[in-house]
Amino acid sequence: MRQRRQQEVIPPETTAHKSLVWVWRFLRPLLVLMLSAMILVGAGLIGYHAVKTHYFDPVSDTDDAPILVDIPRGSSISTIGAALEEAGVVRNGKVFKYYIEFSGYASKMKAGSYVLNATMTMQEIMEKLAKGDGRGNVTSFIVIEGMTIDEMAASLYKQGVISSVPDFQKLCEDADKFAYNFAIAQLTEEQVEERVYALEGYLFPATYEIYVGSSMETIIEKMLTKFSSVMTQERIDRAAELNLSVDDVVILASIIEKEAKPDDFAKVSAVFHNRLERGMKLQSDATVQYVLGTKKFNLTGTDISVESPYNTYLVDGLPAGPLCSPSEKAIDAVLYPDESFIADGYLYFVSKDPESGELEFNITAEGHEASVEKYRPLWEAFDEKQAQENENAADS
Repeated sequence: MRQRRQQEVIPPETTAHKSLVWVWRFLRPLLVLMLSAMILVGAGLIGYHAVKTHYFDPVSDTDDAPILVDIPRGSSISTIGAALEEAGVVRNGKVFKYYIEFSGYASKMKAGSYVLNATMTMQEIMEKLAKGDGRGNVTSFIVIEGMTIDEMAASLYKQGVISSVPDFQKLCEDADKFAYNFAIAQLTEEQVEERVYALEGYLFPATYEIYVGSSMETIIEKMLTKFSSVMTQERIDRAAELNLSVDDVVILASIIEKEAKPDDFAKVSAVFHNRLERGMKLQSDATVQYVLGTKKFNLTGTDISVESPYNTYLVDGLPAGPLCSPSEKAIDAVLYPDESFIADGYLYFVSKDPESGELEFNITAEGHEASVEKYRPLWEAFDEKQAQENENAADS
């Protein structure tokens, strides 16, 4: 008898099974959606944390050393942000600009001198700048190119920004007090001892704004800070190419400032570079005038024989220190002397006219001596005129 093949029996779906399938079909897209949302939120949180850390958080968690930041009158929001970033109290100046604009503080920022630190939040900095520094009125003063510290002290006293000429001069002798400045810090003890003023040459000539009643230390610090901003890394690198230190540049620039008008700076620089290259003494009248405290043109043999580490008729190379505060153009003339005058080997120059400051340049000693004899009567007449004017001023 044939056996019947046993058929597989498939049980019918139960109601519970149908319910589970339905629930799964319903929950699956929700779970996928939730998981996707969690991934997006996580990515967003990571991005937010990265942006917050990179742009918005305080610069430091621990470094609360005070940082002085000056906000001049008329500063734009962009300028303020850039100043804060440069000072190291915000991470990004542009972000700070957008932050105060978004916060509605753009018109509330006040000029002033603020003590901030790297642990402050942007909100704290913004509120402090909106409150103001509580100081008095602002005044300005001018330091002219080529001023010596003695001339500067007298001028600042006359402008009403310092109360004592001797006290200002005394501060300018103190290298240790301002040794935080990179250029002053490079001076050796021997260099400082040889100089009339340690800070001569480093108080940069410009127009400055200060708060009424600012200390002389604050005034000096402003001028030293300005010098540091002018002596850029590019200029420092160029000096190194010429085998010159920053101090060498300032010394030579100060001589050029005293010897010539700006149009001739690069030519006079070339003469001095050529003389240094050949091992010749600079023989700059300006260095003798600095020692003697005179402005006369017709220097005598006795004058140029005065014993001093500044007298370049006697000492080799550069004098003991700068003669004055040189301008930016004089500094650049040291770094970029007239190439044609370098190539042609110019070694001498004389004043053709003390009134105009026009110079005559020579390559040979014979040509130079002829020029000296030619223009000496003009120097003598100028010196007599100056002496008479000084006498009249003393009598009045």
